[in-house]
Amino acid sequence: MQLPDVIPPTPPLAQLIQGGRGGEVRLKVYLVLTMMATNPPYDIRNPPTPATLARTLDLEPATGPRRVTSNMKWLADHKFITLTKRPGRTPAIQLLDPLGTGEPMTDPRRPSPYVTIPLGFWSKGWLLELSPVAIAVLFALREALGGYKEPRYLLPDRRESYGLSHDTWTRGSRELEDNGLLTVSTITQGEDYAYTRRRRNYWLDMDQLDMRLIGYYSAS
Repeated sequence: MQLPDVIPPTPPLAQLIQGGRGGEVRLKVYLVLTMMATNPPYDIRNPPTPATLARTLDLEPATGPRRVTSNMKWLADHKFITLTKRPGRTPAIQLLDPLGTGEPMTDPRRPSPYVTIPLGFWSKGWLLELSPVAIAVLFALREALGGYKEPRYLLPDRRESYGLSHDTWTRGSRELEDNGLLTVSTITQGEDYAYTRRRRNYWLDMDQLDMRLIGYYSAS
């Protein structure tokens, strides 16, 4: 089997969750930053220290600040953010275009369509409760389902477009189901005498993110 002439780039969401435990901290640090920089120019001029971010993410006090710092560097190296040094203080942060252009982030609602995630994802503790795999599938489904209120079928190539492996998709979906956020139904198509196909339909209950308090979450 020959490799293609051009290997397609890994989508940003898939990049963020790669690397096992490192991917978990990386994704969650980035999502905290995006919640802190919600208005133009999408920067954080006085960001929290690594120790504060480590406490926010419920990381071990002995290793948490170092893990936050190393993943901040990863985000900067991969053009998710820029870090501007400030003598004696934590570097200022500028969010960049998540497509990796290196340009500052502009209005994330452009171009449309765009999707939103309820504030409860952060304020109710879901950010800490869910694994990075489940978060990735949640965000992918939120975009792919397009806000529909009834179950929807996703074509395999649509799922694959997010760069998430079959194993990742399966594990993330099961975790979302276990937490009452996702319903997956299987429908068999075709007559008894014809070729039958089993299709999996997905429905997200996004209201659960605002309704249920999971553990303890502190943004201090």
